[in-house]
Amino acid sequence: MKKTIWVYGVIAGLISVSWGVVGEGMIGDHMSLHTRLFFGYATMVLAFSLIFVAVKNYRDSFQNGTITFGKAFRIGLLITLIASTVYVIIWMIDYRYFVPDYGDKYQAQQIAEWKASGVSAADIKKQAAELAATMGEYKANAIFRAFFTYLEIVPVGILITLLVALILKRRSKPVTVNA
Repeated sequence: MKKTIWVYGVIAGLISVSWGVVGEGMIGDHMSLHTRLFFGYATMVLAFSLIFVAVKNYRDSFQNGTITFGKAFRIGLLITLIASTVYVIIWMIDYRYFVPDYGDKYQAQQIAEWKASGVSAADIKKQAAELAATMGEYKANAIFRAFFTYLEIVPVGILITLLVALILKRRSKPVTVNA
């Protein structure tokens, strides 16, 4: 089970960062924040679809076609934690060495989108101040940044883990003896 969890967890982690590293780096500045978020979360869902594959493979290959909800959930949760850790580590490296101005670009794009959508100047000023404070903490505090990054991905993995555990749970059938 450990090998299954590690292999699928690392692969899911690498898939989950693919949009951030490749897509954001090459075309991200030319898309709206909503489009970028859509592609980011779609990539996470794709990555976490491996939980289904891993649990089904484990159930069918090592559990004689049966698995409890708890065991399936535990496998999915461990894969989520490994994939999320890969995601956070790669983002921390990417942020530090390749996109240290991410927060500034994000703030500028968010303010431009607020203006374009007709948000009042007073609301923009208030929201921009709140965003600036958050991004200041994000930039200055690596623990805050790591925690915030985990909050992006872990809920997606947990949701998919719940769905997979519900879909794939299968108890053994009682043996009946015909007299």
